[in-house]
Amino acid sequence: MVVGEFVQKRQLIIVGGGPGGYNAAIRAAQLGQEVTLIEKEELGGVCLNTGCIPSKTLTHAASQYSSMPHLKELGIHTEAVRFEWPAFIEYQKRTVSGLQKGVEALFKANKIEIIKGTATFMSENRIGVDSGHHYEMYQYENAIVATGARPVMPQGISRTEGKIIYAEELRNLKQVPGHVVVCGSDYIAIETAMAFRNLGADVSLICRDDTFGLDESIARELNRVYKKAKIKLFKKAELVEASAGGETVTITLQSEKEKVTLDADVLVLTERYQPNTNELGLEFIKVTMDDEGYIAVNEYGETSVPGIFAAGDCTIGMRLASKAIKQGKVAAERIAGIASAYSLAVVPQVIHSTPPIAAVGLTEKEAREQGYEVKTGQFAMGGNGFASLSGQKEGLAKMIMDAKTDLLLGVHMMGAGAAEMISTGTLALEMAAREEDLSYPVYAHPSLSETWLEAVEQATGKAIHLPPERKKETATS
Repeated sequence: MVVGEFVQKRQLIIVGGGPGGYNAAIRAAQLGQEVTLIEKEELGGVCLNTGCIPSKTLTHAASQYSSMPHLKELGIHTEAVRFEWPAFIEYQKRTVSGLQKGVEALFKANKIEIIKGTATFMSENRIGVDSGHHYEMYQYENAIVATGARPVMPQGISRTEGKIIYAEELRNLKQVPGHVVVCGSDYIAIETAMAFRNLGADVSLICRDDTFGLDESIARELNRVYKKAKIKLFKKAELVEASAGGETVTITLQSEKEKVTLDADVLVLTERYQPNTNELGLEFIKVTMDDEGYIAVNEYGETSVPGIFAAGDCTIGMRLASKAIKQGKVAAERIAGIASAYSLAVVPQVIHSTPPIAAVGLTEKEAREQGYEVKTGQFAMGGNGFASLSGQKEGLAKMIMDAKTDLLLGVHMMGAGAAEMISTGTLALEMAAREEDLSYPVYAHPSLSETWLEAVEQATGKAIHLPPERKKETATS
């Protein structure tokens, strides 16, 4: 290995080219910073290359395939419909490649320097980069750590290529498996289970938390949809062991009631991750991290060390690209002298399942636990005109409000349009909207958004497309 003779000076160094890193880089360049980004793999990080984009390409393809029966109802006949996994994988690769080239073009346009290699902090203002055949030392004014996180296997379970895998490895499969077992209680597990069921696979889902962290009304509806789709759900269960032999994976799980053994073609694990911070040398420069290695940051993205910021999945908190993007931009703006900050109090969650699920704010349970006197409104998608005509009648919309002040506390939706519509709920919560703010506007008709209006009006007994609630009879003497 050749070692550089001189310490090279840089204004801003960003370690990691995922959503947090590349958004920070572009924002910083817009603000006049000279930016150097260090990435040891591909620009775009896990989200673009193996996570968000590939997985949502899969859920989109599966959703389109599952919509074929409705096309026949409309009089649209597509004979000999079939799904070809190799063709899909090629489409997935082209999509990822196109987006990656777009990011590269933006870097070039913003004159951002990209260095390929592994970074290690040597002191509070110096970082070394090992490119495999060359080692260079850089001195920086500010740095942003955006190295993300990686999946890990549960204790006692060994990864086996093509058989016992992470969700990020689904793109490496050669065909749609006959039986897929998914183990996880997160949004990735929900998406993966329904996608493969829509593509014709038998699916079993092992989950510790049968609510998947969702509002109880949405969780019940999801359980109903799974039952209708014939997805085998093992609730409040733990994976005990798994081993791959020949063409089969043998899986043992422990549920509340019994120990069960399953045979499957593939076992997909979704929810265990650890931050990519263990080889950065952050402990030597006294950056505060929790016991798992996640970096502690404040609302400005600052770590405990002046001049060093962090963004994304390597920081304490939720693992969402939206969080990483916001943190990265705020860090870049603070470095450039702008009084910027962020809050993770109101962050939308989107699950690209069939039907999609989206939520923002408090669940009904959380609202009650926080001491609110809660009132809720709920409306089924089956009662919406546009959902009916488009054959997308599964799901519901639910509004959670403070009964004393009518303040909106949470918005939860399962159904067509949920992913796009949740931004309206996020904005409403940020602006401290009340019941009147949601019921006063004129809603387009026919539209999926009318489910929100009906849900709000149901909370006050005004919903048009719901029968009146039966009054409880009181005993008379």
